[in-house]
Amino acid sequence: MNRNQMQRFGVKAAAAIFVAGVAVTLGIPQSAYAQDKPQKVVLRFAADIAPPPHPAGLAMKYFAERLPQVIPGSEARLYFAGALYTIPEAFEAMRQGNLEMTWMQIGKAAPVDPWMMTVVGPGVMTTVGAVDSIEKTKTYQMLVERLAKNQAIKVFGTGQLSFGYGVGGKKRYAKPDDFSGRKIRSTGPVENASLDAWKANPVVMAFGEVPTALESGVIDGLITSIGAWLSVREQAPYYTTGGAGVFSGDYYMVSASRRWWDRLSPATQVALQKLIAETIQMQKELNWCVDKLTYEKYGTKDPSKPGVYWMNPQEVAAMTSAVGDASTRYVKSKTPPEANPWVDTFVKEGRELSKQHPAGSSWIEKLDCSKHASRIVIK
Repeated sequence: MNRNQMQRFGVKAAAAIFVAGVAVTLGIPQSAYAQDKPQKVVLRFAADIAPPPHPAGLAMKYFAERLPQVIPGSEARLYFAGALYTIPEAFEAMRQGNLEMTWMQIGKAAPVDPWMMTVVGPGVMTTVGAVDSIEKTKTYQMLVERLAKNQAIKVFGTGQLSFGYGVGGKKRYAKPDDFSGRKIRSTGPVENASLDAWKANPVVMAFGEVPTALESGVIDGLITSIGAWLSVREQAPYYTTGGAGVFSGDYYMVSASRRWWDRLSPATQVALQKLIAETIQMQKELNWCVDKLTYEKYGTKDPSKPGVYWMNPQEVAAMTSAVGDASTRYVKSKTPPEANPWVDTFVKEGRELSKQHPAGSSWIEKLDCSKHASRIVIK
């Protein structure tokens, strides 16, 4: 080794000794400095949604396909329709560090933390652009901070319910009288208040139980997304929607257990966070395209015939008028007094966003769905 090489070696050695000394002083493992590549992960990803062709199901499948490409050797084990946990159970499992990730419908976690209900309710966000802007609201941001601090849950962002969310059944549900005395599967406690206002009998169950319940007559219909309706179309051939936010105002929250997440290396966190953002974007696009293509295939202008019927403004007004403020009053009755101002804040924020983003103005509504033709199969 010549003199120059020895000098260079000496500098490198000194730098390595300095870094090691700093690591010891700060209590940081020396391996953390050498970790510049993501580490292999095996994770469970649970949801109470239907598998593909449901758009969130398609997005979860996309995540599972992409994960080993992004972090070689990794695996995402997907659990649909409450197969592993119900949402309250998943919430608790994440909080305790017994589940890595969920695609969680926010309102369904209310039995564990009533504050989750502050950002749900029909008739609040009623346009595609408004729904896409939920993460800009102060109420949502408050909830994310609360979950991180009080529940040890990290929220990455929101997917979206169907923009044509509605109700399916063996008969048409298009006016309040159609619901009277009927047993309707609800998606969450806030939707129960709407069903009560229409004099229906709300039934809460995991989606995996729905097909059998429809066939046996345990339920007469279900509130769900167009994507989920596709999987029960034979049992519930009539589907009615009024557009975004009429029958439900709930959102899919993509989150992880902090007890798991905080143990991952920085490089692994960066790679996963980028893939999760990519997956949420994919879900937004698939969500719109599944709705659009399903309506193109099964849409009907005649409510007496089976298929997807899009209510006119007068029919929508009749449904929402019958509900009135029942949903808001219900939320306030189930949340702590200190959360009630946030309920009012979200209603104000949501309705303002609906004005700022009128129908047809969102980038989502301008999507060319042909680029997703290979993923979306409308049967």
